[in-house]
Amino acid sequence: MQAFTFLRANDARQAIDAGARSSTAQQGASVRFVAGGTTLLDLMKLNVETPAQVVDINRLPLAKVEHTHEGGLKIGALVRNADLANHAEVKRNYAVLSEALLAGASAQLRNMATTGGNLLQRTRCMYFRDEHMPCNKREPGSGCPAIDGANRSLAILGTSAHCIATNPSDMNVALAALEARIVIQGAKGERTVPIADFFLLPGATPQHETVMQPGDLITHVLLAPPKNGARSHYLKLRDRASYEFALASAAVVLAADGGRITHARVALGGVGTRPWRSVEAEQALVGQRAGPEAFAAAANAALRDAKPQSENAFKVELAKRCLTHALATVAAA
Repeated sequence: MQAFTFLRANDARQAIDAGARSSTAQQGASVRFVAGGTTLLDLMKLNVETPAQVVDINRLPLAKVEHTHEGGLKIGALVRNADLANHAEVKRNYAVLSEALLAGASAQLRNMATTGGNLLQRTRCMYFRDEHMPCNKREPGSGCPAIDGANRSLAILGTSAHCIATNPSDMNVALAALEARIVIQGAKGERTVPIADFFLLPGATPQHETVMQPGDLITHVLLAPPKNGARSHYLKLRDRASYEFALASAAVVLAADGGRITHARVALGGVGTRPWRSVEAEQALVGQRAGPEAFAAAANAALRDAKPQSENAFKVELAKRCLTHALATVAAA
């Protein structure tokens, strides 16, 4: 880990001004914010992240879960994952989010990790995390050895010739299904970004993962009021029962009337280069009778454009089964 200076920010403006001195908010940023530090410090130890300055934002008043005027929730960026997962309102009206958070990492990490940090969690691709290996995400133009190498855990949706790394977060998948909005305070003021627009596909520039700009600070996540009659569920399939990243996961929100599906939101994890919202699956569900045929059609639609690599073709069927089981679970409830 290279030497760096440490600043403890007392207010958001101080943090934003410090961050704005960096030329980028993406890979290679010279200024990084730290809260829980569960991802950043790991990457600094590996020399994957080498900021010149680290800004501690834990003093900022961003650790509350509050109701919005519309009846939804406003989640501060510094709310710890464990606190959010066990919040009574989240468990009651946004079960998919609580379940996703409890499926992630370990109890110790959930006590440290934050909402804002989880949104910016980096991939677990072994090539990205090894400074001695080429990686277009870490060093643009150096290549993507994962395409012909160890890719069992990597993406089959949203990939490009330059990168097939997955977004590793469970929370982000649930937020995609809940159509969360992310509030960002930056050098040019405040803006709100739908989660569908927050994450970028790798394309030819996999080093650009989000829309964050220098000085940008995530302050809150907004959730709309729960849909009347809707139920939700998160299902995660992995190699072991805990402290493991998803090979495939599904976040679903369903509402039905008279046995027919009136509202559907579907997002997949473990298979996409970003949290993978499947509008195709949703369209296949709405108006159909809740049952195996509709669920299978939705799964086929969600994975229609999958492009598996040499070691992860099994993810196509695994993701389909994951989604159909999650849908059946919600329908049965």
